[in-house]
Parts: sequence; C-alpha cells; structure tokens
Amino acid sequence: MKLLVGLVWLLSWLPFRAISALGWLIGSLIHALPSSRRRIGRVNLRLCLPDMPAAERERLLHRHFVAMVQMLLEYGYCWFASPERLKRLMPIEGLEHLRALDGRNVILMMPHFTGLDLAGLRISLETHVVSIYSVQKNPWLDAFFRAKRMRFGTGTIFSRQQGTRPTLRALKDGGRLYYLPDQDFGARDSVFVPFFGVPAATITGVSRMASMADAVVLPCYPRREAGGYTLVIEPPLQDFPTRDLTADAARMNAVIEAQARRQLHQYFWLHKRFKSRPPGEPDFYAHD
Repeated sequence: MKLLVGLVWLLSWLPFRAISALGWLIGSLIHALPSSRRRIGRVNLRLCLPDMPAAERERLLHRHFVAMVQMLLEYGYCWFASPERLKRLMPIEGLEHLRALDGRNVILMMPHFTGLDLAGLRISLETHVVSIYSVQKNPWLDAFFRAKRMRFGTGTIFSRQQGTRPTLRALKDGGRLYYLPDQDFGARDSVFVPFFGVPAATITGVSRMASMADAVVLPCYPRREAGGYTLVIEPPLQDFPTRDLTADAARMNAVIEAQARRQLHQYFWLHKRFKSRPPGEPDFYAHD
C-alpha cells in the first residue's frame, strides 16, 4: 500500500495533460476487458438513456472509464499538491453564491462526478468544510486518508458510522457541509423518485438536514476540461426544503440529472444506482 502511495506521489508531479493522456490509455484498456463494472455501466446507461443508440452509449461508457481512471491518477494532486497549485488546477465558477451566504448555514450538494474529492479539497481553501467518509478496513490507510483530507486544517470529517448527529452539530456551528446524496443506500430511510425517468431509492438527508439546521442548499459539481477542472457552484435552491420529503428528493434528483446531462461521461455510472427496487419490480442487475 505504501508503494502505491509512493507511485501516486510521483504522478502528482506530472502535468495535468500528461495525466489525461495516461488515463486515456489505461481507461481504454480497462473498458476493453469484460468486467462486472462494465456490465453495470451498460445497464445504467440503457436505463437512463434509452433513446441513445447502443453504439453511442458504448462510446460514452468508454469515455467514462477513461474519466474514472484519470480521476484515480489525479489523487496525487489531492494528497500532495500545494494550495496554489490546486487553485490553478481548479478555479471556481459561482463562488459569489457561497460568499453571499456568509453567516448562513450551507449545504454544498455535490453529486458523484469525477473530480469530486479534488473539488472538496479545493472548496476547503475558501471556507471551512464538513464532510463524511467511510472508514477503511486498513488502519494505516484510514489514518492516511483522514490526514490528507485535513492537511490544510480547513475541514472537519466524520465517519459514516458516527451517524448524522455530529455532522448536524458541525453544520449548525457554521461549517459548510459537503454532501454527496446520490447513491443507493437501500430502501430504508429512502424514497423512490425518478432519476433519468427510473424510480431510484433516494435519501432525504439533504432536505432533513437543511430543515433542522436552517441551511441553504447550493448545488455544485466539478467540470473536467482540457487543462484542469472548474468547480461550478450554482445559485441556491429556492423554496427548499419543503415539508414534503418526497417532492424535495424528486427536485434534488432533477437538479443532479441536469448537471449530469451537461457532462454525461463524468457522472458515476459504474455503481448500482438502481439496486433497490420498489416492491414487485425486478432486479436490473440480476445477471451481473
């Protein structure tokens, strides 16, 4: 594991365009190999983009494998790049929306796009960020990840196993919560609302925490470009949350879908987003 970290450190010295080229090569090779992830990606794209010709969906999946590998190779920037280099690699579009909320509790709603970890570190250079992470089984790796996420002293992290109370308390204390709400965590504590027209188990955490902390929700996403990323912060959601958790979840999914359609190859298509099904519906991934 330490050898792998050393390799990532070496990669951090490469220019962004070199990482892009290396990612294209490795990602193309991985896409060409049969795998469960490739089958999952095909299922997701077929469900979400049924009107797109199959050959075009396959080209999109290829681009997505490339983008995912590029993201992995870029972890050296997350772990070792200086604040000045991070700012050059990822300028922020719409920072004025965050600045306008000084003194307010804020949830930065970040879907699963490639570049999301780099984006979280980048925004922590502008404001104190609260985030949630999954504990790693390897104690050394877990400590390493925690240290790298907090290396600028501008963030607070809680494990998913700690529950929501510490996170909510930090949000109420003025931390800006960097929250990823768009994966399938099971039917419990979720509602089924459309995502690309497919009922998807969707957590209601954004709505509930925004209500409890009187927080403003700012949708955001990273956009990968030729020479780096742009972190896009959109205007705050108006009249959100409401008292209707299902309506709020549907609105949230609509926002994420609109973001994904702007850069389809950069959204995470390789996880089982539709694993949980409403009663009586078949398992889309049964043959994986």
